[in-house]
Amino acid sequence: MTWLDILILIIKCVVLALAATTLFAYFTLFERRTLARLQNRVGPNRAGPNGFLQPLADAVKLFFKEDVVPIQADRWVYLVSPAFAVIPALIIWVAIPLGYWPDGMGGNLLHLAAIDVGILYLLAVTSLGVYGIAIAGWASNNKYSMLGGVRASAQVISYELALGLAILGVVMQAGTLRTEAIVEAQNGLWFIVPQFLAFVIFLIASTAEVVRAPFDLVEAEQELVGGYNTEYGSMKFALFFMSEYIKLVAMNAIAVTLFLGGWTFPFLTELHQGLIPIIGEPFANAVLGLLSLGAFMLKVAALSFLSVWIRATLPRVRYDQLMDLGWKVLLPMALFNVALTAVVNVLLGSQPLIAALVLFLVGAAVIAAVSLRGPQPRREGVTMVPSTIRELR
Repeated sequence: MTWLDILILIIKCVVLALAATTLFAYFTLFERRTLARLQNRVGPNRAGPNGFLQPLADAVKLFFKEDVVPIQADRWVYLVSPAFAVIPALIIWVAIPLGYWPDGMGGNLLHLAAIDVGILYLLAVTSLGVYGIAIAGWASNNKYSMLGGVRASAQVISYELALGLAILGVVMQAGTLRTEAIVEAQNGLWFIVPQFLAFVIFLIASTAEVVRAPFDLVEAEQELVGGYNTEYGSMKFALFFMSEYIKLVAMNAIAVTLFLGGWTFPFLTELHQGLIPIIGEPFANAVLGLLSLGAFMLKVAALSFLSVWIRATLPRVRYDQLMDLGWKVLLPMALFNVALTAVVNVLLGSQPLIAALVLFLVGAAVIAAVSLRGPQPRREGVTMVPSTIRELR
């Protein structure tokens, strides 16, 4: 690797980090305005035209807020924990192909790192963010913050199993661990059709993974006074806030890569081939890159809107409901999906369309059966307390 290659790699990393943080800032505005419309109220509309400068105003406000470190806190761990939360959220993006812009040498300008085990990398990095939350709660020396950190650890452990098994179904369908190869395998048919059950499991598990409503129990105001970040203020609080939103958009980007064809879109490659003799290959590659990036971001925006819609609609679940859903519902469904994918692909491997249809119908039937069954009411016995001393004897 030459110095020029290293310089190009550094520039790519800086541009990707700045794009992710800018995307986070304006996703907060998108969420607040969308929630306002869904809940029939007025969202932020004062800072700038239609509230466009509201993220900048929030950043300036947080930057100048008083920065306090609790006296009894473990100072160095307390200070470094926001970095443990935000860095994994940023480095998720390096393994996700954001589009396809050929560089003329067999590479892709919109894919930072083509990793042979890209799926394993994504699973590992998405699991690291909980360390920042857990050590933030512990280092604050606050029992409510500590409880929020413990809840986050238990929640992530519970839902990572279902999340990993949902991704395993896609890996079995594509036969590879490379993210760009999974996207290419969906040129004919997006994996949301054969892996519809895995897609639903992934959406629910990823929502719990990023501790979003209705699974935001690690920062429940009623009993935790804000959760793991109670003792944080100023830019340290902003980093936790940033990590949650960047990771949310990143999980939606992973869902697009695995189930919605990534950057692929109907007739996009045909348009690229038709433009090459007209405007030349470099300009045709640029058009393909911009259009594929736009298609990818459009799909991510659709899933992000779904995340906001869920937040506006569903109330927060209880902690026992959270655990029951993860262990008793999603995990068995994910195991069933892996077994079903293996059997159907072996029996109908020569007929991929029929196999995809069978997987879709069975997956939809399983989801319908689980949804119709619904949560079961508790049946708890009542123990009568004796009213007299004689009854006690």
